Amino acid sequence: MSKDYYNTLGVEKGASKEEIKNAFHKLAHKYHPDKKGGDEGKFKEINEAYQILSDDRKRAQYDQFGTYSTGGGQGAGFGGFSAGGGSAFGGDFDNINFGGMGDLGDIFGEFFSGGGGSAFGGGGGRREVRRGRDISTEIEIAFHEAIFGAERNLLITKTSLCEICQGSGGQRGSAMKKCESCNGAGKIHETKRSIFGTFTSVRACDACGATGEVPAEKCSDCRGGGVLKREQEIKVIIPAGIKDGEMIRMSGMGEAVSRGTPGDLYIKVNVEPHRIYRREGNNLIMDLNVRLSDALLGTEYTIPTLEEPVKIKIPEGISF
Repeated sequence: MSKDYYNTLGVEKGASKEEIKNAFHKLAHKYHPDKKGGDEGKFKEINEAYQILSDDRKRAQYDQFGTYSTGGGQGAGFGGFSAGGGSAFGGDFDNINFGGMGDLGDIFGEFFSGGGGSAFGGGGGRREVRRGRDISTEIEIAFHEAIFGAERNLLITKTSLCEICQGSGGQRGSAMKKCESCNGAGKIHETKRSIFGTFTSVRACDACGATGEVPAEKCSDCRGGGVLKREQEIKVIIPAGIKDGEMIRMSGMGEAVSRGTPGDLYIKVNVEPHRIYRREGNNLIMDLNVRLSDALLGTEYTIPTLEEPVKIKIPEGISF
């Protein structure tokens, strides 16, 4: 049964990002497990709903399908055979290389397909999708920001799509012409020597990004590369309850590549220690020094919290 994230946050389906954020902060403050009357289970549901609805891509998928899944591809078929374009052998040979004799996925692809297509790619040779490089950085946040969540703006220098040609590599208005590297096929045939003999494999053409076309006139800004190194400001939403050393993954915010998909950005979160409290799981711990007379006779102490001071009662005869 799918979860109703809008109902969890108490907002309408057409709610703006600001309304969603305000609803999250209000409910997180109310149900935080470190507060009196808090509810850890409810808090986790609220946080899960916010992580989906605050991300445009995740929210779009949720709105369309009524659920969000981080997984991809198709499920397995009968008896271990793939229902989609996966390997029929239950193992991945694509990253195994035999000292210059070729990719074992390509070798077996041609061997078992009889030259008409790859047994590992579904037919007609594997189509490689170009992907940008993953990048990482670190951010330091205050203790209370780790507890309640926060937003930060980061300046990252990375490879991004050219703003003039939007990654095409061509001058604005330039016509396209046939790629000379692959003769317009979008793929390159390579002959490889292997332990089984000589085989022909097929890979995507790097020159045209497997499209078979290249701009007739290169972009003057990126000189045909489609990408440029530049500084970019990125808004980071730090979820409430994040722990010191945990990573935030921002899908598609890594380095861009021409005619391909961008990589991901990984942000390591370093939490500054608090002068009074320390964290153990979802609990906040503090040490309180009391006078011997107060321990023997009992009394009340006012202690600071992350929100407002509270009074606690020291029972009579408490032991050390």
